[in-house]
Amino acid sequence: MNRKIRIGTRSSDLAMWQATTVAGQLEHFGCETEIVKIDSIGDVVLDRPLYELGIVGVFTKNLDVALLNGTIDIAVHSYKDVPTKMPDGIVEAAIIKRGDFNDVLIMNEDENFFEKEEVVIATGSLRRKAQWLHNYPHHKVVGLRGNVNTRLQKLEDNGWDGAIFAKAGLKRLKKLPAPEQQFRLDWMVPAPAQGAVMVACMGNDEELVEYVKQINHEETAICTKVEREFLRVLEGGCTAPIGALAFINKETIKFKGVLFSPDGTKKLEYTKELPVDKCKDMGKKGAEYILSKGGKKLMRELLDIEKPIQVFSTKSLSNDQTKDLGAKVGLTHSDFINIKYNRIRPTVVKNSIQNVIITSQNAVESLLQSFSPIELQFENIYCVGRRTKRLIESKIGKVTAVKKSSKELAEYLVNEMEGKEATYFCGNLKRDELPEILTSNGIELNEVEAYKTVLSSKKIEDKYSGVLFFSPSGIESYLQDNEPGERVAFCIGGTTGSEAEKYFKEVEIAQVATVESVISKVNTYYNQAAKTAETNH
Repeated sequence: MNRKIRIGTRSSDLAMWQATTVAGQLEHFGCETEIVKIDSIGDVVLDRPLYELGIVGVFTKNLDVALLNGTIDIAVHSYKDVPTKMPDGIVEAAIIKRGDFNDVLIMNEDENFFEKEEVVIATGSLRRKAQWLHNYPHHKVVGLRGNVNTRLQKLEDNGWDGAIFAKAGLKRLKKLPAPEQQFRLDWMVPAPAQGAVMVACMGNDEELVEYVKQINHEETAICTKVEREFLRVLEGGCTAPIGALAFINKETIKFKGVLFSPDGTKKLEYTKELPVDKCKDMGKKGAEYILSKGGKKLMRELLDIEKPIQVFSTKSLSNDQTKDLGAKVGLTHSDFINIKYNRIRPTVVKNSIQNVIITSQNAVESLLQSFSPIELQFENIYCVGRRTKRLIESKIGKVTAVKKSSKELAEYLVNEMEGKEATYFCGNLKRDELPEILTSNGIELNEVEAYKTVLSSKKIEDKYSGVLFFSPSGIESYLQDNEPGERVAFCIGGTTGSEAEKYFKEVEIAQVATVESVISKVNTYYNQAAKTAETNH
């Protein structure tokens, strides 16, 4: 080729190694090259993990622009940093031979730290963090950004027990420490295309595309294509804990793809072996399998993590329940209470009961676990909540009266209930208001513990500005491991709201006792907060 090829690259030592290697391979075929340094937002913003930047192609965007405006002829990328969808007009011209694809743990001392109670591991990769926590959930993982030299220095300065690196980068820069300070993580599935270097150029420059293809390594290209197709179908980038590895052994290609939750508690995995000539849709089928086994739900949760406002629900919610959540609001959910239905003795419902009180859907479900609807002969059923009413009337019989809260129902029963005796199907953590009001007014109450509420709290991260509560028990569970702090409590109804007001400075109560109404309250609150901020600004 007669023209000089301008090679665009980031200015880090590793990026320069990649560009210099590509330059050497191209010059072997007789051309002249020039290296042009162009830095990216990923090189400039070093105080936040990559998954918090919320930008696709944080390391490649500026090089893409330089290609499109003609500042450079080709761009050299660490292939794992490249988005699966290239900008219009830019094509992948070559992938050079892959280096070591493994991750490696670099230790400050040696591996004896595994015996310690408190262990701190550093990484800026959500994929590495998730996989580490999956194996070592009791360890603490802290953020680590910067080029290779910067990260090695931070490891030394901060006294962490270890930090995770791509082994290829350390080897290429001759920075791999002594054997006793390194531990190869061959159980950790690498990022798609880790260890590979890709060369991009403009598709309409056909002469250049053909010239660059001379340095393409076919085996690496086949394997990385499978891995990146897996990534593309999952629709994940730097923000998703996705690992994928394909390698060729003789005439067989072996593939493994994984998707984790950010905290490492959930793992979905796919493995496959095929003849090399049959691997065309290998990555796609692997991703489709992962999606069918819960991956869709997990990926939606991961997308929520990127949003600027984060709220936490103390109850697992369906997609239909959260579909109207504001575009800037991300929601994480987990059940902070679990319900165990008790076996109710047959003698309790042997005869017709004149007055029955039910204050939750859990009590209805417990009754239906123990008896068939025909066995439940109740003359009058009094309940709390419209959803409880609908469930009772669809499964058991007509509801005589429904009120919004236990207190309101109790006050109604004192004046309106026929007779002076009632059977109350309740849980082990029932509130005292209803029994106290009824008994103090001469009503004999037969309490039947229909279910048990088991608290199952967990510590949640500081990033959540609001918490959704659906029962007083949910608040009790939350407070086992968390402080109210400055968080807003979004509550499903007055009873839950009254409990929240004992602990939270700011409480928002949904007017209708439904999940959808709580979601609406969340949207209204943050929309108003945004308007107030704009006005003050």
